[in-house]
Amino acid sequence: MNSRADSKQLHTMGGTRLAAEWTIREVLNWTRGYFETAGIVQPRLEAEILLAHALDVDRLHLYLAPDKPLTEAERSTYRSIIKRRHEGVPLQHLIGEVSFFGLRFKVNRNALVPRPETEELLDRVLRMVPREKPVRCLDLGTGSGVLAVCLARYLPHADVTAVDVSAEALALAKENAALNATNDRVRFIRSDWLAEVDGQFDFIVSNPPYIDRDEIPDLPTEVKDHEPMRALDGGSGGTEQIAGLLSGVRDALVSGGYLLLEIGHDQGDRVRELMLGVGLTGVTVETDLAGKERFAVGQCP
Repeated sequence: MNSRADSKQLHTMGGTRLAAEWTIREVLNWTRGYFETAGIVQPRLEAEILLAHALDVDRLHLYLAPDKPLTEAERSTYRSIIKRRHEGVPLQHLIGEVSFFGLRFKVNRNALVPRPETEELLDRVLRMVPREKPVRCLDLGTGSGVLAVCLARYLPHADVTAVDVSAEALALAKENAALNATNDRVRFIRSDWLAEVDGQFDFIVSNPPYIDRDEIPDLPTEVKDHEPMRALDGGSGGTEQIAGLLSGVRDALVSGGYLLLEIGHDQGDRVRELMLGVGLTGVTVETDLAGKERFAVGQCP
């Protein structure tokens, strides 16, 4: 079968076949169009990432050998991967990892895929915490462990505790602590927010569930069908879980200690009221790089 006929067959089969003689360049060009039909925002980039993963090479190799044909085994592996991506499986789940603040983290269905906004939250914390002073840090709702692990990695004198109600999420976070050589620096506790946590902390950080329950059906398929609902559902208005987190936070902070939260883009006023209501002071709501209200910061008097 010639390449023109193969191209036609590829389109009619919806990506279930890849032509026997197609090169890296041809496969990438076709996959870009295939991903565009699924509404994938960066179709070419994702095609490159997934092909490099399927071939077990870095992306640079794709540019150095664009005319190399794929073997039958490579076509089979890649075909399976791109079909799942087209169906809505998150890119990060397909490759099994994500880069976050310069570190590698394993990801799976048991915890949220880390977002750029959470990197911004971490950056705020790191700019506030004194690097040469011993501090106690608490990550509430740690998920995959990105915040706790990064705090331990980048703050050499920090004592870090990571909390999650999900045993599966904690297991993933422990894997990531070991992957990034911080497993001896992070203490893991299974707890519903602060219920099982003792002591006081200088900094508490959290990316809690803050999606309005009524908005969950409208989320992208890759989010609502492939990420843990417990980590998404913030209840009515999206602030019920935040209110639960805040109920014991003043007692868990030392005098002068800080709480930093990631919140929904339209929740600033409500979260400010909740934080002031539990006795925090100097509460501010700050915007992310997109100009949306995304972070709430308060201090224990």
